[in-house]
Amino acid sequence: MQANNLFGPEVFDQTRSKELHIAFISNKPIHHLIIDNFLHKDIAGSIYAHFPPVEEMKTHYKGLNEKKAEHSDFSKLHDSFEQLHKELSSPAFITWLQAITGIDFLETINDRLGYGLHQGANHSFLDIHIDYNLHPIKKLHRKLNLIIFFNKQWEQGWGGHLELWDAEVKNCIQSIAPVFNRCVLFECSNISYHGYSRINVPEGITRKSFYQYYFTPVPDNISFHDTVFKPKPQESALKKISTYTKDYAKNSAKRILLKLGWKNFLK
Repeated sequence: MQANNLFGPEVFDQTRSKELHIAFISNKPIHHLIIDNFLHKDIAGSIYAHFPPVEEMKTHYKGLNEKKAEHSDFSKLHDSFEQLHKELSSPAFITWLQAITGIDFLETINDRLGYGLHQGANHSFLDIHIDYNLHPIKKLHRKLNLIIFFNKQWEQGWGGHLELWDAEVKNCIQSIAPVFNRCVLFECSNISYHGYSRINVPEGITRKSFYQYYFTPVPDNISFHDTVFKPKPQESALKKISTYTKDYAKNSAKRILLKLGWKNFLK
């Protein structure tokens, strides 16, 4: 299908765009939007049908704070993946993003730190965190996360909702079901804490999403940090101590690598 037909019929409507802008800046403390029926049904259906099995995804994380798989090499996947990525990176789409968010000078980066797929099988989870703030190679500031879910079947009791938390990680301010063809857009900042709880799904069901990130020039007086996890209030004392210790060591090591110029180790 043609690129200009990739999106739902109401996404770029002028009146709708104005409403989205008002909603984005009104949602606090994390500026965000939820847009259902984001993609045309044909492209959404194609990506769902050709989503790679979780075991074939390139990178698998299994640690204290996350269990999920990631994949950003679209060269061997169906054409619809690359088609969507290119359209989400197009000048026309970025112009629309800037209008609805009020954030100028957005651009994309074509590596695994800029776009790809996430997938989680049973017991997958991603603890509450803020994302890395500076791309170590391109020296750009990560400003927006765009996530599209591809789960045609998802029940409330399965967990896995995208959770947005307050700045102190004391209260969940919104819980967003990862339902099919739902787009979530939110601003990255030092208080944009988010994640998803452990999922419990039947055999053959996974949590699937497509991610694309948007960057701006680096502001003054900002220093690099990698992902920073924060435990929920109900976590055990051991989990809290382990999370803080691990993150301090990881971020300290990565700052040293960056100062030494060993940027490729940070990808």
